[in-house]
Amino acid sequence: MQRHTIRYLLIIGIFLAGIGGILLTRPDVFSLRPAGRGNTWVVDVDTWRRTPAQRVVISPYDFHVDGNLHTLPMQLGDWQGTDVPQTNIEVFILLEPEEYLQRRYTRPDGSFLWLSLIGSRKVRSFHPTEICYISDGWSTEVTSADVPLRKGSLKALQVRAQKESWEHLVLYFYIWPDLARDLSRGVVMFKVTAPITRSEGETLELERAFIREIFWEAMDGGG
Repeated sequence: MQRHTIRYLLIIGIFLAGIGGILLTRPDVFSLRPAGRGNTWVVDVDTWRRTPAQRVVISPYDFHVDGNLHTLPMQLGDWQGTDVPQTNIEVFILLEPEEYLQRRYTRPDGSFLWLSLIGSRKVRSFHPTEICYISDGWSTEVTSADVPLRKGSLKALQVRAQKESWEHLVLYFYIWPDLARDLSRGVVMFKVTAPITRSEGETLELERAFIREIFWEAMDGGG
């Protein structure tokens, strides 16, 4: 009996040592978020109220309104970015953004889009994108679109704008640090715009592909 007891204790000891080795080499075992998975953010299509479109998303990038928006890489997958200076001074006078980023991202095949990020702690900094188009003489059609990610999907407002021979497709939504959606902690408007050169469907897929480089997963946000 004693021999069996000793053997049993040895087996238990070896098992526990193995578990201990895993914990020492994998400190993320007890973490709810695996190491390197990214940060969680809350996105929605409205700043005034929570909507059924609210999602919790995972991204490796920083959307805190503390001078961090410009840390978004110029290289995202096969997209290469270049900064586009905002020459319309009225944007800064009227919106008073705390942070403003505008870039053009291009793929090797020549397809491109514009990314705009506005970060602020002021209500006046945010308004529906279609207002800018309408004020400049464009006609607009506003719907919504799903953006499938690696896991789950997020929802965005979709604006199709047309003026003479020009056609743009816009996807946009808003980002908060957490579910409290406290304006004093900062809000970011995320917007991608692309010219419709072939079809609306192809342009939509182009923008979806770009967004998937930035946001990886989405979960229900209790909207």
